[in-house]
Amino acid sequence: MNKFWTYLKTKDFRNHFLGAIGSLLAVILIAYLSLGYYTHHGAGIPVPKLKGLAAENALAILEDQGFKYQIDSVYIQDQPPGTIIEQDPDAGTNVKEGRTIYLTMVTTQAPPVGLPDLEEKNYREALAVLANAGLKVGDTTYRSDIARDKVLEVHFGGQTIKTGQKIPKGSIVDLVLGDGAGATEVDIPDLTNQDLDAARFALRGAGLTVGVITYTGSITDSTNLVVVSQYPMRTDSTSKTSIGTRVNLTVTQAKGTPNEQPATQQQPQQQEPPVQP
Repeated sequence: MNKFWTYLKTKDFRNHFLGAIGSLLAVILIAYLSLGYYTHHGAGIPVPKLKGLAAENALAILEDQGFKYQIDSVYIQDQPPGTIIEQDPDAGTNVKEGRTIYLTMVTTQAPPVGLPDLEEKNYREALAVLANAGLKVGDTTYRSDIARDKVLEVHFGGQTIKTGQKIPKGSIVDLVLGDGAGATEVDIPDLTNQDLDAARFALRGAGLTVGVITYTGSITDSTNLVVVSQYPMRTDSTSKTSIGTRVNLTVTQAKGTPNEQPATQQQPQQQEPPVQP
């Protein structure tokens, strides 16, 4: 053991040790320089600026300079279709000839999106919901409805569309909104052959009132009457009337009423005073 420590202190050991260190450094330096020469470290050609160019122009430039390319597409509103919006590596980066350049292009066809649910939404809410879905609002028209600015219908291409119906992203839709005034006209219900109580109920539901009631024929049971005519009545040319309009009814005894008198013993026509609204 003492001889080993003595050898470590000799000049021969120091010379061998320093020689081994020098040889190792020389090998590392040679390997580094050879690698840089073999791989052309720091050499290359700059990547051209492709962002903002049309896709066909960008691809022509890459092919002329010996680059490969790979294209992905994405839809972006208000960007011209077919335009390059991203590139990797960035413009000016030195790369080897034949390197693959990755491009992102604005797609030429908008993806379909479902019309969001706008039921019970007002105009401002509809704007935000449509914007989140990638849609825009075009024209707005108003229709009689008690709720002001409530969305009543959505139109696209002149047709009414419903919630969930697919249209291209970025499309412009038109809205039909309530004017807050309420309906001024209502449909005239057809009351013929309805019993009197049902007719009264139908008129109240339609926003109309009962006018003069005229009795015809033999009346034996005033609780079992049927409407035989009305005024105003629904026709092909007249289907609506002003809200609150009085509708005059002519009624007769319903068939099958017990103790119904023969037709030869008809009572004279009677009139019931108008019902006050």
